[in-house]
Amino acid sequence: MSDGISKSMAHQRHAKLAVAEMQALVTDGVPLAAYLGCRVLSLDYGTASLCLPFRPELLRPGGTISGPAMMTLADVAIWSAVLSMLGPVALAVTTDLTFHFLKKPPPGDLLAHARTLQLGRRLAIADCTITAASDPRPLAHAVGTYALPERD
Repeated sequence: MSDGISKSMAHQRHAKLAVAEMQALVTDGVPLAAYLGCRVLSLDYGTASLCLPFRPELLRPGGTISGPAMMTLADVAIWSAVLSMLGPVALAVTTDLTFHFLKKPPPGDLLAHARTLQLGRRLAIADCTITAASDPRPLAHAVGTYALPERD
């Protein structure tokens, strides 16, 4: 294409789930994420954005948001990005999550932006960047692998 738009952009697909459908899967299927209040903000084919609203219970000594809360946010964001390509596959499960804390998260809402890097028949690989809602600089980065059930 001569106008600079890539061929892959011309063939974009739409997410196989609506935001409300993905939120219902998160609420029903990941009790910890529901308890923490994780909210699905947007879905597109292969990408997802979620929010972890701030609550004082998320803080650990030193005033930082706890690592387990951030890991939950990243895992659910990666799961959402993968399901945006597959639809509601309840048995897609995490087989690996590599997490890098880059900067101390301040008290406040956190945002997770995930994208699927590879979708195969049995495995999906995606990554996620977490930022503060008030600052777009990365606080953490995660890469996850999901095992996928047999598909037709």
